[in-house]
Amino acid sequence: MPPSVNGVPPPLPGKKRRIGVMTSGGDAPGMNGAVRAVVRMSIAKGCEAYGIYEGYQGLVDGGDLIKQMNWADVRGWLSEGGTLIGTARCAAFFERAGRLKAAKNMVINGIDALVICGGDGSLTGADKFRAEWPGLLKELVDTKELSPEQTEPFKHLNIVGLVGSIDNDMSSTDATIGCYSSLGRICEAVDYIDATAFSHQRAFVIEVMGRHCGWLALMAGVSTGADFVFIPEKPPSENWESEMCGIISRHRKMGKRKTIVIVAEGAHDLSLNKVTPTMVKDLLSNKLGLDTRITTLGHVQRGGNACAYDRMLSTLQGVEAVEAVLEATPETPTPVICIIENKIVRKPLVKAVADTHAVADAIRVKDFQRAMQLRDAEFAEYHNAYMTTTATDQPEMRLPTDKQMRIAIIHVGAPAGGMNSATRAAVAYCLTRGHTPIAMHNGFPGLCRHHDDKPIGSVREVSWLDVEGWISKGGSEIGTNRGLPSEDMAKTAWCFEHYKVDALFIIGGFEAFTAVSELRQARSQYPAFRIPVTVLPATISNNVPGTEYSVGSDTCLNALVSYCDAIKQSASASRRRVFVVETQGGKSGYIATIAGLSIGATAVYTPEEGIGIKMLARDIEHMRSGFAKDQGQARAGKLILRNEHASSTYTTEVIANMIREEAKGRFESRHAIPGHVQQGGTPSPMDRVRAVRLAVKCITFLESYAGQSKDEIAADDMSMSVIGIRGAKVVFGAMERLEKEETDWKDRRPKDESWVQLKWIVDTLSGRPKPEDCCETCGKTK
Repeated sequence: MPPSVNGVPPPLPGKKRRIGVMTSGGDAPGMNGAVRAVVRMSIAKGCEAYGIYEGYQGLVDGGDLIKQMNWADVRGWLSEGGTLIGTARCAAFFERAGRLKAAKNMVINGIDALVICGGDGSLTGADKFRAEWPGLLKELVDTKELSPEQTEPFKHLNIVGLVGSIDNDMSSTDATIGCYSSLGRICEAVDYIDATAFSHQRAFVIEVMGRHCGWLALMAGVSTGADFVFIPEKPPSENWESEMCGIISRHRKMGKRKTIVIVAEGAHDLSLNKVTPTMVKDLLSNKLGLDTRITTLGHVQRGGNACAYDRMLSTLQGVEAVEAVLEATPETPTPVICIIENKIVRKPLVKAVADTHAVADAIRVKDFQRAMQLRDAEFAEYHNAYMTTTATDQPEMRLPTDKQMRIAIIHVGAPAGGMNSATRAAVAYCLTRGHTPIAMHNGFPGLCRHHDDKPIGSVREVSWLDVEGWISKGGSEIGTNRGLPSEDMAKTAWCFEHYKVDALFIIGGFEAFTAVSELRQARSQYPAFRIPVTVLPATISNNVPGTEYSVGSDTCLNALVSYCDAIKQSASASRRRVFVVETQGGKSGYIATIAGLSIGATAVYTPEEGIGIKMLARDIEHMRSGFAKDQGQARAGKLILRNEHASSTYTTEVIANMIREEAKGRFESRHAIPGHVQQGGTPSPMDRVRAVRLAVKCITFLESYAGQSKDEIAADDMSMSVIGIRGAKVVFGAMERLEKEETDWKDRRPKDESWVQLKWIVDTLSGRPKPEDCCETCGKTK
């Protein structure tokens, strides 16, 4: 720190700032990732970073609770749960006297910007602090706590908010830091309970957190296929007891052996009378005679380390927060960093908080329609998807006979987590609307070779009970492979005609994309293909043109991050060890890059960038230098991620051997290949809920062509399309345009991959030197 002037450090030159970072309110998984990102990006930008310990209490008390943080101070924080800089409720900050102390401590430490990660209450307090800032400084001068010379350089305070909340209760953002980790805990618990419920034909009532927000309860309902869900924003009907018992009774009569009801802790009926788990249990026990148990998950939902998504989200938002601080002017409204679909955005904090409070106000006056509108559009979509896929006997949603279709569902390519979730949702929605869902087992080869096998062929109509238990199953229950229709196009067309297929829903990766391309080009020769077709991208590689997200990629990332956490623990225990880990992903570096972002990899090697000898020399020198400076610090193990196709010469083992050779005994190197561990396992909650939402959208899209002639359908470019998330929107992309304009057929990936722009963040936060800053010959930093 520069020498102080009158006991106060002078401001940093130019636009550089001393940035304080603090966590406040309830802890949430991912908060440590946000702190790490703020600290390291601040240092990388030439600023100073300060950790404010114990939330607002640390700001009020000052002293040792405000500490300058260095690069190594946040090493290993990504994999830690809770918040390592602490959080505490602070009554003193709610009083002006407390805020005066906080302002004085800020000035004394020379801090002129704050990044705060917390809930709406914490962020509201921050914005009020900023609004009062000039008055607080004036009062400190008037009372001679500080002199005019001390306060002069700090006339303006910039504040940026990050939302850390497991409830996901902030308006203006699709996800808050910690919410998907918490949802993962809930789904894991319900999956375990599900097995017991099935075994004993029991009912379970599960209470989850969410006093004013039903996001956790709703998403848990979607993710686990719960029979009924209670959320504050959308209470059930006046006769909810009969409605719930009716749905559960019908499910039992259809052959379902288990019942799951999820209740948000803030659940109530239309008259705002509280609905408790005990009330629901008594109803199921007494009216339906079900053996019913209650499980309250409590703080299990809050604890543990962050999932891959929350690590990525907290890192990207922490980086954006520093950028927002450096770009801010005294007139800039306080921003909160949000995410809409896949896009990081800044929103006015005051409006976001006002909209959040407006939800609670709307509930208080029983305006539930407005409460739903004030939640983001995604929330309402998920609620509609849940309602239409849980109870399939809804006569009011059934289409007229002439609009009902025979919709085939097929999986193409390698298995991916969420394929079954999407299939279940598609089947349930089809049945609700009066369509006939048809499963084509084992891809196009299965269709052509085994469609008429006896006693059961590969083309089968599907009932709700067939798919009811698929929501949490990994792999592909109807089978999948990489075979394409071009292997026997004539037989494929014959099967489509023979089984009277009116529309086709394909779930899969680049092979699925290729299959639709082949079907489109064969339309002129085979009228059977002049039907609406849509692809739901599902692949761990996330390499399908037309989308920035593929179902299955989040499951893969969670599996890979868990694997890397264990590897890194081993590397850190040995202290001076580097692991080179090989990732899947085809010729797309998405998985390697996002996993690198989520685990704090030292370097990431991708096919897009390739690997060269000079790059390896720089990275080896960087590691050599890092180990020389670590001075026995903990968490000193390092990981390098290499995509399986990053280089044909520099394999994972070769790189590990090169590092070991160049280390000259100063540190060790090993290689590790997780392989198909990345494909398997239970689908993540994100993959489940997105699969459900996107599947319902796909079937809705297909049924819009009902009643059209084959020629009318063929003339519509959109009749063969890919559903995708692009930026802040869910969109359908016309197949022909995607094929011709956006596809790199040679490397089987999109020409423009949005995630590539994140690579610099991985390098910056790992401290990886830029090529221009290193000697070309030896790799040392100039």
